[in-house]
Amino acid sequence: MRFSVNVPNFGDFADPHVVAQVAAAAESAGWDGFFVWDHVVWHKDSGHPFGDPWMLLTAAALATSRIRLGALITPIARRRPEQLARQVATLDAASHGRAIFAAGLGAPLEDEFGSFGDTTDPIVLAERLDEGLDLLARYWTGTPVNHRGRHFQVDDVTLLPGTVQRPRPPVWIAGRWPNRRPLERAARWDGVVPLFASATHGVPPAPDDVRGVVTRIAESRPEAAGPFEVVVGGQTTPVTAADVIGPLADAGATWWDERQHIQSPDLYALAPVLRRVEQGPPVF
Repeated sequence: MRFSVNVPNFGDFADPHVVAQVAAAAESAGWDGFFVWDHVVWHKDSGHPFGDPWMLLTAAALATSRIRLGALITPIARRRPEQLARQVATLDAASHGRAIFAAGLGAPLEDEFGSFGDTTDPIVLAERLDEGLDLLARYWTGTPVNHRGRHFQVDDVTLLPGTVQRPRPPVWIAGRWPNRRPLERAARWDGVVPLFASATHGVPPAPDDVRGVVTRIAESRPEAAGPFEVVVGGQTTPVTAADVIGPLADAGATWWDERQHIQSPDLYALAPVLRRVEQGPPVF
């Protein structure tokens, strides 16, 4: 089991200096990963300042040397794959091969897509997600790419350098349990970040739900496909962490992502997050 810290890219964490401070504290305290959100507005009436996730993660990379870094999660459908490929490759270079890429459909759709005149049709967004994932994997190799797809076209482009990690950084896919298609998509890559209707951000999921995700992935994933990560999260204290996370590890989870509750002002405040980070990851 590995352990990460999760912060939004708004509020106090819109500041790259603050993010670098928290990432450095997380590494010093023994956490294994540090993740930020990838939102442009989240909720339009929130009034929060926002930071670009890749700028924030680069600041974190330059302040650390060991922990893994990434965004949970990036909606490929609202980005140009070629630009996104450069951002992730640059983060991988800045961190000397510590980037993790996590992708999903994105939400809230009306705020983050409709507000800018883009489609909110989840079918179209899922098509862009799948086509974009394929392009990213090809771009990261540093070899020529030609592509004619429904949503993207590429004419003999080579993006150099490729990623430090070969053939590419790990790719995790977010999806809502028990929906079938997101889990089938995740099974083709390196990990899953499941979302649960019964466990909002900051609330640990039920072990039976995690076990269901693991079973569904196993049904869709080739036996020789290699290691696969199951990323779940919630809010714990050092006293409660083992009791909360132990049953989830038994159910097949491989990463615990420490998250403040989504309805708490602590979600985007430095002091409570830093306090939990400095207490260190759970110890079994």
